[in-house]
Amino acid sequence: MAHVNLLPWRAERRKQREREFYMQLVAAFVIGLGVLLLWVFWMDQRIDNQNERNAYLQTEIKQLDVRIAKIKDLEKVREHLLARKQIIEQLQADRSQMVHLFDELVKTIPTSARLTGLKQGGQSMSLDGVAQSNASVAEYMRNIETSPWMGHADLRKTENTHNGTRMPYLFGLNVLLSKPKTDETDGKTPVLPAGASSGAAPAVPAALGATAKAATTPPAKPATTAIPEAKPVSAPAATGGAGS
Repeated sequence: MAHVNLLPWRAERRKQREREFYMQLVAAFVIGLGVLLLWVFWMDQRIDNQNERNAYLQTEIKQLDVRIAKIKDLEKVREHLLARKQIIEQLQADRSQMVHLFDELVKTIPTSARLTGLKQGGQSMSLDGVAQSNASVAEYMRNIETSPWMGHADLRKTENTHNGTRMPYLFGLNVLLSKPKTDETDGKTPVLPAGASSGAAPAVPAALGATAKAATTPPAKPATTAIPEAKPVSAPAATGGAGS
């Protein structure tokens, strides 16, 4: 006997499919939401990691800025010390310059002139004085230019005051200072550093003149003594001839 299903099976199957569809839709939504949450969490982790790296870099940059500031301060201190070192070296090199300058001033000034004032500024010196005539000023300038410690001399002024004194001419000179070369200073070291350098300089030609005189006078003495010796020899020869 055949069985006939009179129940609404099509409606039940449709409802079951709808339930399955909704379940799949909910599952897809849950999976999508989970993936979204995982992605958000991953991005937050990356952002936090980058922020930590940025904070670390900022801290290191600040420390480097502090070190750079210290290095700049040390460079300033180094430059200051180098400047002081150069000044000390320059003072050490020019320590004996004033001694030589005063010595040269004494040796170069003629007897017909006299200094009334001097002023040094760097590598130049200003001289003021009085002289008997312009020729004395010209001689003084020539002596200055031949000095190893002084260079070119410029005449700043010369004036005849007509005051009736022995030195009526006022003059002013601008002198450039110089240093002798190493070979010249080495050649003059036994003379210049001594206290009597002005007297030792002319002593050399005097000694040479004395040795020259000593070298020329001995030949003259034997020549004068040889003449009297020749006369007694010739006289006996003449008398001996007469006796024979």
